[in-house]
Amino acid sequence: MNPQANLIFITSLLLGTTITISSNHWIMAWTGLEINTLAILPLISKSHHPRAIEAATKYFLTQAAASALVLFSSMTNAWHTGQWDITQLTHPTSSLILTSAIAMKLGLVPFHFWFPEVLQGSPLTTGLLLSTIMKLPPITLLYMTSPSLNPTLLTVLAILSTALGGWMGLNQTQIRKILAFSSISHLGWMAVIIIYNPKLTLLNFYLYALMTATVFLTLNTIKVLKLSTLITAWTKIPSLNAMLLLTLLSLAGLPPLTGFLPKWLIIQELTKQDMAPAATLISLLSLLSLFFYLRLAYCTAITLPPHTTNHMKQWRTNKSTSMAIAILTTMSVMLLPISPMILTIV
Repeated sequence: MNPQANLIFITSLLLGTTITISSNHWIMAWTGLEINTLAILPLISKSHHPRAIEAATKYFLTQAAASALVLFSSMTNAWHTGQWDITQLTHPTSSLILTSAIAMKLGLVPFHFWFPEVLQGSPLTTGLLLSTIMKLPPITLLYMTSPSLNPTLLTVLAILSTALGGWMGLNQTQIRKILAFSSISHLGWMAVIIIYNPKLTLLNFYLYALMTATVFLTLNTIKVLKLSTLITAWTKIPSLNAMLLLTLLSLAGLPPLTGFLPKWLIIQELTKQDMAPAATLISLLSLLSLFFYLRLAYCTAITLPPHTTNHMKQWRTNKSTSMAIAILTTMSVMLLPISPMILTIV
């Protein structure tokens, strides 16, 4: 893609996100979401492959439907209360429609079907944007409207997302689809706590974005898209593969690593809110996703491939992203000891 065009799309993406997260009026928030959608579409379809065009079409249709629901929800609320302020969403029907719209934008179960397909059809760098920065505006809207949302509905959506995110990722061989189901599973953890402690949702999102960015950039450096090529990729940059192993385990939420922090705090908060059954259920369901993270980690660490695959050997690595990967990997693995400081900041 032309560098100037690329710059325009990335700037529009940042502009749309900034407009949505800084607005108080529903129309401004909707405008930001629309700018975001239109800016990411060329980045999804830039390879001109039929799968990429299909992914862009699916993305456009679902996001357009979700945006229409956001408008409908805000207009219904304005009709009944006379308020266009995002924080004044008090009408129950509007809250219900908004929850559905945001679930569709994020890819929460049962509106999750588009997300793995779109991620599979996108390049790795666009997949990174879809999994991180594109999730920020909808999560911000949920954060601002969290006092008026329905706790039962969100808890059900969260538990279903964690269950299906783990269960549907078990049988995948495409790494982008595995990361899509991983994202759905993590969104379940964010949705379950947003009413009781919205700041924990944001902390969980920041740490998830950090770890996902590390994984996507690493995979982009070693040019891996399938499990079969991941098995033989250790010869390219062995040290990076070792770091990828640790980042995947962190994404799974294993204790000495960064990914354990949000899970620990969410379970603690749910227990304080007398929701021990929900905390137990969501913890057990995250074991499903732990299985496919361990499978990815095993494929990363294996040094004797069971069979050879035809793929391009890389003899020179891209130096521009290596510093970013080094910083992100360190943060993805080693933030747990400084968790008291993180909590004081948040």
